[in-house]
Amino acid sequence: MPRRSSNHLDTIEYIGPRPVKPQKRPNFLGGWVVLLIAAGAAYFFGKDLLPLVRAQQVTPNSERADVLISSLQPSAVPGERLAAAALQRTQALVAYEDAYYDIAYPNGDIPSDKGRAEDLLVRSYRALGIDLQKLVNEDMTEHFSEYPQIFSRKTADPNIDHRLTPNLQRFFRRMGSEQSITDDTGQEVPSRNATDYIPGDVIAWRLPGGRSHIGIVVPGPGDRRGEPWVVHNKDAGPVWENSLFDSKITGHYRFFGEVEEEVKPKS
Repeated sequence: MPRRSSNHLDTIEYIGPRPVKPQKRPNFLGGWVVLLIAAGAAYFFGKDLLPLVRAQQVTPNSERADVLISSLQPSAVPGERLAAAALQRTQALVAYEDAYYDIAYPNGDIPSDKGRAEDLLVRSYRALGIDLQKLVNEDMTEHFSEYPQIFSRKTADPNIDHRLTPNLQRFFRRMGSEQSITDDTGQEVPSRNATDYIPGDVIAWRLPGGRSHIGIVVPGPGDRRGEPWVVHNKDAGPVWENSLFDSKITGHYRFFGEVEEEVKPKS
């Protein structure tokens, strides 16, 4: 048998238990640090998305409108009843219409399935027994020169005057119902503070392109009831949405049919 080289090493068998590597003690503190870092990162990058997620969770619908209407209608506060009337308008199918109509007087109206922002306002006020068509026409007849000369007319027109936002703004202002604050220059301007707006307030806006617009403040849906939302008709029929500050506010009014004795109409 050939002799093995002296440089060859025979395999040595190991007899006994298998060696076990020593285990490290778990580092619980390190795990908590990782979790805290992850939570902080999620908050930092996700905080801007919270309002969007919240808005998607609480959306306006007919069921939530019914809940609000049933709670606001019996109120002794006229603004809340006006808000309920405005919310009811969102449940009507109305095609946007800005054409001129010959209508009855007083309490005249264009076809109920048509209308624009001003018609929503007029119809909401009539639910409280307040006829803006009659009130605006009477004041314009006596003080025509105090109103915007929109069509270069010489007399008031009960068919259209109450259906124009500039006329409604002037009427509300003359009735002493304008709500405003004083800015740094001493000029009276509409507030940008949400807490200054309550249900039933009338808001006028200047839309992009210079168009005048008008709507009514109502509560928000569900757990957002404390927020000032609006009901208005901006080309797509009456809607209930969170858009109070989306456009420039040009007027803020609180009118419920009577003028305070100490307040004289403003020109």
